[in-house]
Amino acid sequence: MRNYDSKHILNIALAGHKGSGKTSVAESMLYLTGNVSRLGKIEEGNTSLDYDPEEVKRKSSVLTAVAPVEWKNTKINLIDTPGLFDFAGGIAEGMRAAESVLVVVSGKDGVDVGTEKVVNMATEMGKTKMFFVNGLCDESARFYRVFEDLKTVFGPAVCPVVVPYINDGKAEVYVNLFEYRAYKYSEGGKVEPTDMPDLGTRFDGLREAIKEAVAETSEELLEKFIEGEEFTPEEIILGVSQGVREGTIIPVFCGDAHNTYGIDQLLNSLVWLAPKAESGTEIGSDVNGEPVEVTVNSDGVPTAIVFKTVIDPFVGKLSYIKVLSGKISTDTPLVNMRTGANERVTKVLTVKGKKQEDTPFISAGDIGAIPKLSDTLSGDTLCSPLRKVTLDGIDYPVANLSMAVYADSKDDEEKITQGILKLMEEDPTIKYVHNHETHERVVTGLGEQQLDVIVSKLKSKYNIDVKLKKPKVAYRETIRGTVKVQGRHKKQSGGHGQFGDVWIEFSPSDSDGLEFTQTVVGGSVPKGFFPAVEKGLQDSMKKGPLAGYPVVGVKANLYDGSYHPVDSSEMSFKMAASIAFKNGITQAKPTLLEPIGSLKVTVPETHTGDIMGEVTKRRGRVIGMDSTPNGMQVIEAEVPMAEMGDFNTFIKQVTQGRGSFTLDFARYEDAPANVAEKVIADSKE
Repeated sequence: MRNYDSKHILNIALAGHKGSGKTSVAESMLYLTGNVSRLGKIEEGNTSLDYDPEEVKRKSSVLTAVAPVEWKNTKINLIDTPGLFDFAGGIAEGMRAAESVLVVVSGKDGVDVGTEKVVNMATEMGKTKMFFVNGLCDESARFYRVFEDLKTVFGPAVCPVVVPYINDGKAEVYVNLFEYRAYKYSEGGKVEPTDMPDLGTRFDGLREAIKEAVAETSEELLEKFIEGEEFTPEEIILGVSQGVREGTIIPVFCGDAHNTYGIDQLLNSLVWLAPKAESGTEIGSDVNGEPVEVTVNSDGVPTAIVFKTVIDPFVGKLSYIKVLSGKISTDTPLVNMRTGANERVTKVLTVKGKKQEDTPFISAGDIGAIPKLSDTLSGDTLCSPLRKVTLDGIDYPVANLSMAVYADSKDDEEKITQGILKLMEEDPTIKYVHNHETHERVVTGLGEQQLDVIVSKLKSKYNIDVKLKKPKVAYRETIRGTVKVQGRHKKQSGGHGQFGDVWIEFSPSDSDGLEFTQTVVGGSVPKGFFPAVEKGLQDSMKKGPLAGYPVVGVKANLYDGSYHPVDSSEMSFKMAASIAFKNGITQAKPTLLEPIGSLKVTVPETHTGDIMGEVTKRRGRVIGMDSTPNGMQVIEAEVPMAEMGDFNTFIKQVTQGRGSFTLDFARYEDAPANVAEKVIADSKE
C-alpha cells in the first residue's frame, strides 16, 4: 500500500453495542476494496480483525484492531473497537486515534445501551459521528423504526443519507437521498442502478429530516427553514458536508455487511463527508507546561501518540502509533516524554489485523506500528528531541471489580506477576497489586468477562493456570479502653540468663499505628533499652488478639520496670514488651475495624431508588445526591468495602450497563458485633 498525505487519509473508529456487526462492516469494507480475497465471517472465526484466539473463541471483539483500505484515492484506516463494556479501554484507544466514529446499529435491535455510550463518548472527545444501520437482510430488521429511535434519542441532528426500499420483507434496493438514485443489490456482491422506487409519504418525511438537520448548521439556514422556504440542492449538500465535519449533523447509512449490501455507498460517503486526517490539529504542552499547537503536517517536527500496545510472548512488543506531525522512519530519533528515555526505531510497519508489512515511513495523519520500544506504553507521546511536546494521553475507564489470583501450582506463583504485568501493558484498564497484608495477589478489571479473558490469556500465552477467588478484606484491630500491665521475661540457663521487666500503660490513640512514649523515672529501665521495648511492641502490633489483623490506634507509655545488670539485654526487653502487649491489649476492650469506602455512583435518574435501596441493604449510608447535565444522577455514599464485592455486577444488571461507579478507601470504623463475630470465627477456622 502506497503512502498518502493527510489530505487523503481517513481515520475511522467503528464502535457500537455488542453484536451490532462492527467487525462484519469492517470485513465487508476489506473485501470490497480488494484487501482480502474472501469475506470473513465471525461465525467461522476467519475474520481479519477478530484474530486473537479469545475473540475467535468468544465470537466477539475484545481488542482494538486496525486495517487500512484504499477507496477512490483515499486511505481509510479502519479501527475496529470492542462492543462489550468490559473491554471499553479498547474503545477509548480506538477513538483516540480517529477523527470520526462510525456507530454501527443493529437493524433488528435498534438503539441500545452501547449505542448511547459510544455516541456520548465520541461527543465528549469531539469526534465526528455517523450511523450505519446494519443487518437489513434479516426479515426481522426494521430500519424505519430504528431511524425514528435514532432521531428520538439523538435529536434533529440525525440525517438520513441512504435508506432501504423494502419489498416483500426484503431490503435489496437502497436509495441515496443526496444523489436521488437507487441501487439494487443481489447475491455475489452485484450492484446496479435501478429505477427510483415509490417511497410514498415516507419520502417527504425523510427529506424533511434532512432539512431539519441542515437547518441546524447555520442561523441563516435555520431562519429559512422556519419560514418554510425550500433549500437549494447546493445548500443541502454543503450544509450536510459542513454539519458532519462540525459535529452538528449525524448522517445515517444502512445496509447488510454479511452480503456487502450498501457498503459501497458507505465508502463513497465516507470519502465525501468524513473529515480528513489533516483536520486533526491538537494542543499539547511543552516542557514548561505551556500549550503548544501540533498541526498535521508531514514537513513538521515528528510527533506521535501511542494508542495501543500488543505483547506477543515470541515476537515481543508492538506499539501502534498515530503520527500527528512529521514522518517517522528508522532514521527518526525519538524521545518518550513520559520517561525521558530515547527510543530507537528499528523498523516501521503498516498493520492489517495480525498481518504486518514493512513501510519506509509513517507520515503525519497516518497510523502504523513500531516494534520493540522497550519503555513505551499506550498513551505515551513520542517526539523529536528538537521539539519536545506532550500530547493528551488516553482517558481509560476505571476498573472496580477485584478478585484474588491463585496459582494451581506452586511453580507458577512467581510467574503470575510477570504474566499479568505483560497483560497490563496491552490493557491499561487492568490493575494489579500484591497485598502483603492479606498475602494475596489481587487483579482488578472492568467486569467478569475481562477477568475471564485474563485467566484464559495467562494460560494460553504464558502457560499459567490460575483460579480467581473473592479477595480477603483488610480489617484492622484497635482498643477502646485503658489498662496498665506488666510484661516480665525471665529465663535462666547456663551462663548469662535473660531478664527484662516493663510496666506499660495502653490507651486509645488517633494514630495509624503505635504511639510510643516513655515516662520512666529513676533509671528503672535504662534508656538504652527503650528502642528494644518499642521494637517489641511494633512487632506485636502486626497481629491483633481478635482475628490476627494489624492493630492500629494504640498509645503505649512505658512508665516503670526493672533490669538486671548482667542478664538484661535488648532481646530480653523486646520479649518483655511483647508479653505486656499480649496481656494488655486483650484487657483494653479490643474491637474489630472494617474499611469504609467512599462510593460515587452515576446512574440514570430512573434507577436512583434502586441504588439507594441497595446501598442501605449493604449497610451503607447515602450522604448526597446531584444531577448531571445529561440526565444522570450522581449518588454519593459511604459503605463497608466488605459488602461491595459484587456491586459491579449489580450496577450493570440494574442499569443495563448505563451506570458506573467509583469506590475509594475512606477510613476504618468499628465493625458491627455480628460482622465482627463472623470475621473472628472465620479467622479461627
